[in-house]
Amino acid sequence: MIEQIFVNGLLASLIYVIMALGFTLIFGIMRIVNFAHGEFYMMGAVVVLFLFGNLGWPFFIAAAAGGIITAALGVILERVLFRPLVGDELSGMIMSLAVGIILQSLVLISFGPAEQSMARPFSGTWSFFSAVVPWDRTVVALCAVVILAVFYLFLKYSRTGLAMQAVAQDPQTSSLMGIESGAIYLAAFGIACLLAGLAGGLMAPVYTVGPYMGELPMLKAFVVVILGGLGSIPGAVMGGLLIGLSESVLTTFLGSTAALIASFVIVLLVVITRPTGLMGRSAR
Repeated sequence: MIEQIFVNGLLASLIYVIMALGFTLIFGIMRIVNFAHGEFYMMGAVVVLFLFGNLGWPFFIAAAAGGIITAALGVILERVLFRPLVGDELSGMIMSLAVGIILQSLVLISFGPAEQSMARPFSGTWSFFSAVVPWDRTVVALCAVVILAVFYLFLKYSRTGLAMQAVAQDPQTSSLMGIESGAIYLAAFGIACLLAGLAGGLMAPVYTVGPYMGELPMLKAFVVVILGGLGSIPGAVMGGLLIGLSESVLTTFLGSTAALIASFVIVLLVVITRPTGLMGRSAR
């Protein structure tokens, strides 16, 4: 049972981390709490449903297309709607809620309210000691690890990634050093939406696809970033692992509802004792 609990928690936490990274990237750089992040997750899943489920495209190409199309949508919305609200946390939050409702409504009109499923691209299970691991969740986990590794290398070694870190730390000083904040905002929002779209596309065959499927992942991502610290990328990784593993333990012994309640209790305790989260920093 211990091995099964660990495997279940690790598989869940990897998707939580990808979602949380995009969420905290937008807040860390633009100071916008993007409550439409779950709808970008949903858009990636909808693209995979259409391309893989209906048209028969190869799964990985469909998932990549879901991420790219979601990123393109995010870039357009950032330039048109979110750019004027950079630094205005309340207005940005309200705008993100409006965008989320609009995206939900568009999918609802296009596909209807019913949840839709598709054939799984990978079937069967394999054993890890005494744990039984589905192959489809294994593929999702491996893809998530690759995405996290590429994201880390991008932030660590690319000029754009280093510029993002500079803008997140001190936008005024970074602009004096020749970094164009507008381009960084555009790149950050696009990459965040790319991560959400990839996460939704990878998980689309595992669960059903519908207009409201992004609400729970968004809720989990919000819990993760509050736990790890808004704007902290290492905190998002740590928070995702902690939430995933703790939920696996609690779901096994107490049920999924108790696990969800316990996640919020953990966040409340952390916020009370450490308002900035485990690895967060004070607001500018």
